[in-house]
Amino acid sequence: RAPEDEEEEVEVGWQEKLFSQFEVDLYLNESACQTPLDWQYHEEIQKLEKAGGRKNCRIFTYTDHDRFTNLEELCQKVTDSDHEVPSYLVERMANVRRRRQDRRPVEASSLKSKIITWEPSEEFIKNNHVINTPVQTMYIMGDLGPYGKLGHREYENVLCTIKVDSNGVITVKPDFSGTKGAYRIEVDAEKREVWEYTIENASAQVQPEEEEREQRVFRDLYGRHRDYLSGLVGSDFEMPLPGTLRLFVNGEIVSAQGYEYDNLYVHFFLELPNQWSSSPFQQLSGVTQTCATKTVGWDKVAYFCYPFTVEMFYTQEDEDSLPQWPVLYFEVLSLDFWQRYRVEGYGSLVLPACPGVHMLTIPTWRPVELGTVAEMRRFFIGGSPELEDLTYIRTPSTFKGKRLSRFGFRTETTGSVTFRLYCLQQSKAFLENSALRQRMKSVLDRLGGFSQQSSVYSVLEAFQRARRRMQEARESLPQDLINTSASTV
Repeated sequence: RAPEDEEEEVEVGWQEKLFSQFEVDLYLNESACQTPLDWQYHEEIQKLEKAGGRKNCRIFTYTDHDRFTNLEELCQKVTDSDHEVPSYLVERMANVRRRRQDRRPVEASSLKSKIITWEPSEEFIKNNHVINTPVQTMYIMGDLGPYGKLGHREYENVLCTIKVDSNGVITVKPDFSGTKGAYRIEVDAEKREVWEYTIENASAQVQPEEEEREQRVFRDLYGRHRDYLSGLVGSDFEMPLPGTLRLFVNGEIVSAQGYEYDNLYVHFFLELPNQWSSSPFQQLSGVTQTCATKTVGWDKVAYFCYPFTVEMFYTQEDEDSLPQWPVLYFEVLSLDFWQRYRVEGYGSLVLPACPGVHMLTIPTWRPVELGTVAEMRRFFIGGSPELEDLTYIRTPSTFKGKRLSRFGFRTETTGSVTFRLYCLQQSKAFLENSALRQRMKSVLDRLGGFSQQSSVYSVLEAFQRARRRMQEARESLPQDLINTSASTV
């Protein structure tokens, strides 16, 4: 630990230059001065020497225009590893510095005439490649060399870094000491030394009148910004009618994995049940791009990342009816070099009844034929058994009977498709207070009151099935057993 006579306290102003012993020895020599800044430092140091030398001892500063500031920002590492190898992007971005820029504002007419720069210069690329927030930097340094050996660059340590951007935000790293105690620096010199230092804000306190005026300016600024944002958003929000539920689905077909052939694409469409509708301009079907697969573990995975957006409306007609949610049907196909396509799998997905984010992986299947001829046809000339109606994946929309038989229909399990769905629901039932929600007049009110519970839909559906079975059982019993007034012998 340093002795008491090594203690030093210095008050530093913003961009105030305090020379180190190394800089004094360097700039006193005229042969070392090359730039105008070097000659300016040479004159200032000569004046200091005539006035009795520099007042500071170990504490000095590097301002925004010094070489140290340029090199320090150029050599910053991305990680804390000692063996870090900079990537190509890091090397290219090393010269892009967020510095102060004294550029004149460009008139609006010239902006409109130069929307695209066909031959950008290197300086233009550096200034426009990133969001360039001009920053001024200052370093407060400490020369922690042994006593009597000041002026060696290897003993220089950064005590504090101060940055001010064009928005007026001041960043001090490390923070002011306050009640946290002193910061410690261990130096491996001739003998192991531990230095402690504190950082305090020595600026004059703001007068109450000035502070109040500043708060008024801030409140006025925030108020105008709030009004500006309100003007952008607007106040005319379209609310659904009473008894109507609006459903937004921002979906993404993430990937498909586990299929036999390469170059996959997905064809999908959405089926709306009764009492559901959508805008006439709403597209309820789509086809992804053809995507090549990559080997991940034991599977071949095709990453589509294909987004789609659907908006639907549910109109309640019967209070006791249970709403059927829309179903997403999809088929996975492959396309080879000879433009032969093959059906790789069929699948369906019921849109989640609970709002939020849902990550779903749906397994698929495909129809097959017996014998080797069908497989040879599929391998050599493409093509395979297909479904004329994709709703046959579940219950066909045209089926009106009581029982659907799939006896003799041969299928084969294939891969799976992963979906990411962001579901949002909007209804006036959600705006009702807790007292009205407790009444639960209809199924839509139940969905509004318990939209956070994912099991509501399944519970209501199970209740409907149980009641239907009870009614069928009562109808099948003899009437004399149901009639309790019948006499028995």
